[in-house]
Amino acid sequence: MNKWLKTILFLVGSALLTRFIPFSSLFRNLDTMIHEFGHALVTLLLSGKVLRIELYADHSGVTYSSMLTPGRSILVSLAGYVTASLFAWLLFYLYRKGRHMWGLGIMTGVALVSLLFYVRGEFGMLWLTGFSALNVVIMIFGAKITKFYYLLLAFLTLEESVVSAMYVGLMSWTQPSRAGDAANLAQQTFLPALFWGTLFALFALWCAKWALTLFFRKESSARTSKSRGLRGRNV
Repeated sequence: MNKWLKTILFLVGSALLTRFIPFSSLFRNLDTMIHEFGHALVTLLLSGKVLRIELYADHSGVTYSSMLTPGRSILVSLAGYVTASLFAWLLFYLYRKGRHMWGLGIMTGVALVSLLFYVRGEFGMLWLTGFSALNVVIMIFGAKITKFYYLLLAFLTLEESVVSAMYVGLMSWTQPSRAGDAANLAQQTFLPALFWGTLFALFALWCAKWALTLFFRKESSARTSKSRGLRGRNV
């Protein structure tokens, strides 16, 4: 089967199945947190100022920042979807290397930094507090469910990174002025929102393809090792 088609079918199936997991909707805000943190991080790297970040219950968010050099705001607008897609890939890379505890630590660190310095608003602060506390509890006491919990977060983040990018890509075709970061980039460059929205969608799918490749390789290696172990005991 074509790898791109396999990626899309797996994402659709995963998105449908995870809807049946209790409270999974709350964890979908993780992608929003990473998206907005990406905007904030690039703002700081370019010597700008992050005013505040807002996270909302409908999985949307916004970062308010100021830049002394207008041209640098292009990179800030690019950072959200790019960071979210790369972060989803990173979670599967760490899983492939058997370092999912590192992934949980990174997620918790980003949540705490966001909570302490940037996020304002009741829902965002409450969500970050609960998410950070749950991660710490899982890392300390939940050894038996750590892998399942990590994979749940990884797949939800992957799904949301693709869905949100595909959505802004669709909006850039149908309602360009409402296409979020793509619309912002269209205002700052000579390229239309259609170009930026399509770019975000394709980049998200590309990262998802490689993330799932890492996942399948990990599972294939695990099955092979288990099979060898069983044959060894039967000798």
